[in-house]
Amino acid sequence: MLPASTNQPLDEPVLEIKELKTHFKLDTGTIRAVDGVTLTLNRGKTLGVIGESGCGKSVTAHSILRLIPSPPGRIVEGEILLHRDNEIIDIAQLRLHSDILRGIRGNDIGMIFQEPMTSFGPLHTIGNQIMEAILNHHEDVSEGAAKAQAIDLLRQVGIPNPEQRIDAYPHEFSGGMRQRAMIAMALSCSPKLLIADEPTTSLDVTIEAQILELLSELQEQTGMAIMLISHNLAVVSEMADEIAVMYLGKRVEFGSTEAIFENPLHPYTQGLWESIPTVDGPRERLVPIPGVVPSPRDLPSGCVFSSRCSRFMPGICDAPQPVPSIEAEPGHFVSCYLYSDEQMEEARHKGVVIELEDQEEVQRDAAITTEPTSNGSLPAQSFKPIVEVRDLQQYFPIQKGFLRRTVGYVKAVNGVDLTINEGETLGLVGESGCGKSTLGRAILRLYEPTNGEVILHQDGKRLPVLQLERHEMRPVRANMQMIFQDPFASLNERMNVLQNVIEPLVCNEIGTPQEREAKAEKLLMQVGLRREHLRRYPHSFSGGQRQRIGIARALSIEPKFIVADEPVFALDVSVQAQILNLMKELQEEFGLSYLFISHDMAVIRYMADRIAVMYVGKLVEYAPRDELLQHPAHPYTEALHSAVPRLTEHNRRDRIVLEGSPPDPSNLPPGCVFQTRCRYAEARCMDEEPLLEEISAGHFVACHLANELKLEGIGG
Repeated sequence: MLPASTNQPLDEPVLEIKELKTHFKLDTGTIRAVDGVTLTLNRGKTLGVIGESGCGKSVTAHSILRLIPSPPGRIVEGEILLHRDNEIIDIAQLRLHSDILRGIRGNDIGMIFQEPMTSFGPLHTIGNQIMEAILNHHEDVSEGAAKAQAIDLLRQVGIPNPEQRIDAYPHEFSGGMRQRAMIAMALSCSPKLLIADEPTTSLDVTIEAQILELLSELQEQTGMAIMLISHNLAVVSEMADEIAVMYLGKRVEFGSTEAIFENPLHPYTQGLWESIPTVDGPRERLVPIPGVVPSPRDLPSGCVFSSRCSRFMPGICDAPQPVPSIEAEPGHFVSCYLYSDEQMEEARHKGVVIELEDQEEVQRDAAITTEPTSNGSLPAQSFKPIVEVRDLQQYFPIQKGFLRRTVGYVKAVNGVDLTINEGETLGLVGESGCGKSTLGRAILRLYEPTNGEVILHQDGKRLPVLQLERHEMRPVRANMQMIFQDPFASLNERMNVLQNVIEPLVCNEIGTPQEREAKAEKLLMQVGLRREHLRRYPHSFSGGQRQRIGIARALSIEPKFIVADEPVFALDVSVQAQILNLMKELQEEFGLSYLFISHDMAVIRYMADRIAVMYVGKLVEYAPRDELLQHPAHPYTEALHSAVPRLTEHNRRDRIVLEGSPPDPSNLPPGCVFQTRCRYAEARCMDEEPLLEEISAGHFVACHLANELKLEGIGG
């Protein structure tokens, strides 16, 4: 059972980290993954820890529980002070296999790991693994009592039918349910501190909303402290009371959530904010942080951010001395020479610094604002269609028995109609498993659709893509390409960059070898890479660079239409900003049309001219961008909007939390596909399937109640 709230006062420290240094000693040098971090976690409060990949967030969390592999990792300096009852224990000084450390893990400190699928053992049931945690820490608890407690935990974290699901294996749970089960296991021994390492990464916004709501409720009930590690700054904005910004193993800024978001001081923090698309507020051009995070084995002298900082002061920021932590305002600390009176005075004498007010004005002038029209409609010249989809169906047979007889169908795409215009981006959103990626692949005929029409407008002709023979598809491929979701799996590792980029040209026998290489070189420059990268292999590039190579490959054959399937999935916000800006620039330069698939509504808002919402194989709504965001007409769209975290809100808010999961696409309910989860459902919704109808100019919705409901949207 989760404990009831105690009468202990809040704001008492549960854990104090003082000047922690965790290094990895390798043959190639020492990696200073955590290099002097100081943090305090208070009872009943949430500390958000943010920063790009490789900044030491997860290593800090693993250091707390002494989960760093040793060798090569080792805590070389610092204290990790756990406040337990009337004693203070320095975890950094404990032996790795001591009984005290084993007691702290789970009992005092629980952890939600970043990837629950790899954190659960695949050969044991979920229930057995939760029971194991309970029995290991409570010898006086019987196996029957441990099972009852595990069932109760699963019920409290929202797992349906916990009496049956306790015997399920990890692969039988969805991503959201595995994450809930991970929370149940982390809370099984009522810890005083919960470390949540990217607890919502790659989850749909609806599942993310459920997880965040659950964590907030559990914190209110138990008074536990939470250390929330995330690259999703909107999630941190809503959940955290205080925020620590980390860069290359150091804490560069710390303060209350309001102070960090409303008055960011460190240039790195400011750079993160400028890299983030938002679901509300002005649609401004994203300003990515230049460069990449340097290797922690070769840290720059002085300020670790100096090599990427637009306010770099030579002789000061790169001086071989520690950067002071300055309390710029009560409780708001920043490690930056810009706020050191002594260093600023010296810099002024040298004439190497821009005044803060002038710098802010320069940044404002550099920001290119994309002004939306009053209703989010498209320019008149863009209403010429390039792709038309009519009643598209993609069914996958379910086969059983020795003879592999078909006993049913998974209706992944179930009668979709849409039109994509020249030069526009149609955003496609929906939960995982709703058929978004399948729809994109079916349009490109990477799958063979079961039924329907796909019309490509090419050179004044209407080409029926699904009726063409295989040999007739080759010229069509030149105008229809795809940017795949995973940049690490979409390139051939055995081919260098040049071979990957020109492969479509080789397959279509376009150009001579010299012409192909010249084109590849030009494309690499257009996507922000260099000529010397042509002979390198994909494994030597970062995720953002590989995604750029994938874009260059898609553009090599000069298509007019591109399906972009989660092209910025799980990338750091700065890399994400670079890719999104690049795609918009290429769209303007080449007149491209995109079907842009994403579960991130802020990214969709930044990229899309119109938005389509998909649910269990069907389009339930689509409309011009601002119209759909501000005036949704389908309850599912309203729930998606409600679930989206907002950067402008720094506290918990009421969300529409969808109960349960989408229906099985092989056994769809009668009537409306959303009726099993809809809070407005009526009797006719159970029997009569709604048609996709136009309720206003360009706004289509499939809902019986579309003209009756007044649903809440996202402000402009």
